Amino acid sequence: MSIGGPNAVQHRIRQIEARIAEIEGETVQQEEILPLGFPSGGPIPSGLTLRRAGDFDSIIESAATRYNLSSELLKAVIDAESSGDPSAVSPKGAMGLMQLMPGTAKALGVSDPFDPEQNIDGGARYLRRLMDQFGEPSLALAAYNAGPGAVKKYGGVPPYPETQNYIQKILSNVR
Repeated sequence: MSIGGPNAVQHRIRQIEARIAEIEGETVQQEEILPLGFPSGGPIPSGLTLRRAGDFDSIIESAATRYNLSSELLKAVIDAESSGDPSAVSPKGAMGLMQLMPGTAKALGVSDPFDPEQNIDGGARYLRRLMDQFGEPSLALAAYNAGPGAVKKYGGVPPYPETQNYIQKILSNVR
């Protein structure tokens, strides 16, 4: 019986790690992420290339149209969340391009958060819900990053430097 090669094994390990994070009660959308196996600040290992949000333009355009969001906004969220790496897993267990937490992915009907199409669709749908709930992009992005509860608790953008930097980074990349 074959287990599908090294990529399938790594994918399964990421799924198990994400499930462990879900069981341990991690529910807030991800903080700062670095794809697993990449040393910070070092060169990209030979033979690997980084994918950017632009590699998924047709999927992004489709989701942007479907959920009445700007494609530039979705690209900026993807760049901020995963640097365009569909296999990214955060230390908190958020997965894929738009860094969906396991519980969020499940609630959105995303069965494979590492599948770019499912992840982008789920992340865009979630962002649309947050836009509808909070009414303005900065609050929706704060809720995407720190969780809706944090935005409600503080009555606005939470005083977390990571969340404030996240919002600024994304909005500065949207035309």
